[in-house]
Amino acid sequence: MKKIVIPILLTGLLLTQAACNKEYLNPSTISQSQAVSSPDGLMTLANGLQYRYTTGGALSVLYASTAGAGLTTREQAVLNVGNLDEANLATGAGNVSNINSVVRNLWTQSHLVRSNAELILANTGVVSDAGTKSGIIGYASIFRALSLGTLGMFFEQSPVTTGTNVPFVTRAQVFKEAISTLETAATQLPSAPVSADFTGKIVTGIDIPNTIQALIARYALFSGDYDKALAAAAKVDLTKRSVFNFDDNTRNPLFEYTFGNLNVFQPTNANLGLPATLAPDAADKRIAFLTKPSTNTAVAPVIATAFYTANNAAVPVYLPGEILLIQAEAYARKGDLVNAVASLNKVLTKTATQDAFGLGAALPAYAGAQTADAILAEIYRNRQIELAYQGFRLEDSRRFNRPGPGATGAERNRNFFPYPLTERNNNTNTPGDPAI
Repeated sequence: MKKIVIPILLTGLLLTQAACNKEYLNPSTISQSQAVSSPDGLMTLANGLQYRYTTGGALSVLYASTAGAGLTTREQAVLNVGNLDEANLATGAGNVSNINSVVRNLWTQSHLVRSNAELILANTGVVSDAGTKSGIIGYASIFRALSLGTLGMFFEQSPVTTGTNVPFVTRAQVFKEAISTLETAATQLPSAPVSADFTGKIVTGIDIPNTIQALIARYALFSGDYDKALAAAAKVDLTKRSVFNFDDNTRNPLFEYTFGNLNVFQPTNANLGLPATLAPDAADKRIAFLTKPSTNTAVAPVIATAFYTANNAAVPVYLPGEILLIQAEAYARKGDLVNAVASLNKVLTKTATQDAFGLGAALPAYAGAQTADAILAEIYRNRQIELAYQGFRLEDSRRFNRPGPGATGAERNRNFFPYPLTERNNNTNTPGDPAI
């Protein structure tokens, strides 16, 4: 018989499963039934979602998605080949096996967060205060969507439910599932804004209403639903920040494990690993925000900065520039080049003082060819600069039809990751692995 125990952690509760015949409780644990039987229990579990998604160094989804996307697309380079799984990601192709720890953590941790978010959402009936219920539903929905969205970016298929031998669905359906969860949460907020009781008990940093719309826009774009992406993006207040907060106990995993030292990986170069045709403009002020010269150039030419400069450095859930670039791309793919360029120019010309996070290019407006291909190429370039180290480059590389494995000038060494052996050994519905 499987039981779920919830150990108390510094930022809340982290769900773990253990097979057993008897349930043992101690002062530092509570049972699942206790945790989901009250609003306070659900809010504590909600805090645990962020803990699992963002902390724990290389175990976190935040680390694994950055490593997985960055190393596969040469955005980052491995500094020490003793970090074998990261080195295999950088080599790519068949070197990325189904026992690769980065791939495994990306899969298992995303599914654990998804499953735990679903546990919370299934038990909100115990919450009588509408504003507290809005907060719990919104927060859990954000993490369910982030987990599903991450799975959709790296794997061709994935389950979206928990159980024995659950079926897999296509990545398009995974994104749609994430969007559906967010849209359900969004309907609760207008009539019942998030309560002070909720905000006083949850980890600070995430702006629930704006994050819901930002993630709908993100995953609608990835799904090819450009009208939905544009509608959601228009609802995001770009002056507001939404972040994952950290401290010296719950540390920023990318600073702690890689960007704060010269041991695992760093940006490939000051051009962020982009080919010469897409290299950043020499006057682009974002590069100084994103990188700094290395003190040991024999090991790494530059060090990542941006949101990874200290154990307690906050990491954005989304950036204002992402929303503008979602609008630019959606318009371009709909054939509305005038509005595409207008949205692109908001990214190119904004200064640090005009951006909620101080990320500004301060460049002239777009003056290239007024064709869809040229404008989309410029949008792609700006996504790779504006959203550096955010874990999007593999998804972007495929979506923009950049040269893939085996092609001349290949910019990625795989298209999708293999399914971890832990899933294959426990789910007979696991599909065959993609070739590369």
